[in-house]
Order: sequence, then C-alpha cells, then structure tokens
Amino acid sequence: MIKSYKTRRMVGMGVVYAILTILSIIWVLPLVWIVMTSFSGEDAAFIDHVIPTKWTFHNYVQLFTDTKIFNYPRAFMNTLIIAIFSCIISTLSVLMVAYTFSRLRFKARKAYMNVAMILGMFPGFMTMIAIYYILKTIGLSQSIVGLIVVYSAGASLGFFISKGFFDTVPKALDEAATIDGATKNQIFWQIILPMAKPIVVYTVITSFISPWTDFIMARMLLRDAIDQYTVALVLWNMTDKEKVDQFFYRFCAGSVIVAIPITAVFLKMQKFYVEGITGGAVKG
Repeated sequence: MIKSYKTRRMVGMGVVYAILTILSIIWVLPLVWIVMTSFSGEDAAFIDHVIPTKWTFHNYVQLFTDTKIFNYPRAFMNTLIIAIFSCIISTLSVLMVAYTFSRLRFKARKAYMNVAMILGMFPGFMTMIAIYYILKTIGLSQSIVGLIVVYSAGASLGFFISKGFFDTVPKALDEAATIDGATKNQIFWQIILPMAKPIVVYTVITSFISPWTDFIMARMLLRDAIDQYTVALVLWNMTDKEKVDQFFYRFCAGSVIVAIPITAVFLKMQKFYVEGITGGAVKG
C-alpha cells in the first residue's frame, strides 16, 4: 500500500514537472530568439532559420551611433528620467497613504478605501481621452513632464498591498514611540519605514516597471514630440512596414537593452519583492 502510494506520488510529480518544463521552454524560447536575433549579421530582416549564421555586435553599435532617424540614446534617457521621477513620487505617495489607512482611524475611512477599490477596477484606458485633453489644456500633452504626472497621480490608489504589510507591524511600536514623544511623522520615517524594507522594495520595483514598459499612454501624449519619445515609441516606429527591413535587428538589440536594467534590479531584489507580496497579502 505504501509502495503503491509512493509510486503514484512519483508519477504525479513527474507529470507536474514535465508540464512545468514544457511551459518554461515555451516561455523562454521567444526571449532566447530575440537575444540571438539581436546579434544577427544576416543581410535580410526575415530569414528561414532560427539560429543566425552570422554573428555581430554591429546592431548594438548602430543603435547608439546612428541616431539620424531613431535617436535611441535620447529615448533611453527620456524613459529613465520618467521612470525614476515617477518611481520616487509613486513610492512615497503609496507608502504614506498605506500607512495612513493602516494606522489612523478617521471618518469616512472605509468609504475612501471602498472608493479606491472601485476606481481600481476600471481599466486605465477608459480615462485616457479625458487625461489627454486635461494635459493639453495645461500645456503638458507633448512633454515627458505630463507622463510623469499621469504615472504618479493615480499611483496611491494601489495602496492595498502596502497597507496589508503595515497591518502586520505591531501597533505597540507606534504606542511606545508616542509615549516617548515621537510624532506620527517621526514614527513613520524613523521607525516603521526602516522595518518595512520588503514592501518598500516591492513598491519601488512596481512603480518603476510601469512607466519603464508603458507604450499606450506615451503614444497618446507624445505622438508629435519626437525629441520626447520613450524607448517604447522608438522601438514601435522601428517596426513600421517601411522601416522594418532596415531596423529590425536594431529593434531586437534595443529590446534586449531596455530589458537589462529592470531584469537586473528584479534579480537583485526578488527576495524582498516576494516578502513584500506575501507580507501585504496577510491582511486586507
């Protein structure tokens, strides 16, 4: 009986691992392909074989030196500026709002949380037209400043995971600090925040990824401001049917480069990222 159970268990685990292996290969193959293609030295953009027969770094070199049509270095800096400022503003607003709802009790607290949850259920594209005309009215529709405002303005609505993490921090710490004469502001910055490294890292990563990878909002706001283009817009224009034959391999190289920073940060901080998610999921 025991032997039969162990056999069934081993067979079941073998099937699970086989399925996971197949899914992993399916997920990894496109990434491997685009990395290999970025080093391709083929003459044609589309070839009838997966592995290139010629290898070169020329695509990466051209990406940063040939900027007459597509200024990738400038777009990369624009994207970096947008992501950094949006990340800083979003992280601060999310953490402060989360701590406020976690620790303070005030009138309409639950109502505000319910409204935030309901608003978070609506897809972002429903407000895109309104956002565009508002930014156009105040003169920010063709500027990366407008994108920073858009990415940062609604970030605090996603405070629920951070609030859940702060809920797990003992309130006795706040009470002890209050007895010692600390203000709410001092408690947050000097006591709670240093203890909340996992949720801080999680918030930083998620706040950075969104503007770093966004295309739709950047396309809508920066359609005519070529010098303000982000990497997503430059790469998208490289795939235009009139230019794809010339810039396809550079498109692959640009895709690899734009993925490196966020991949490196995620691999370095994934421990805290997981702790932030699990910690924030303990309480609502």
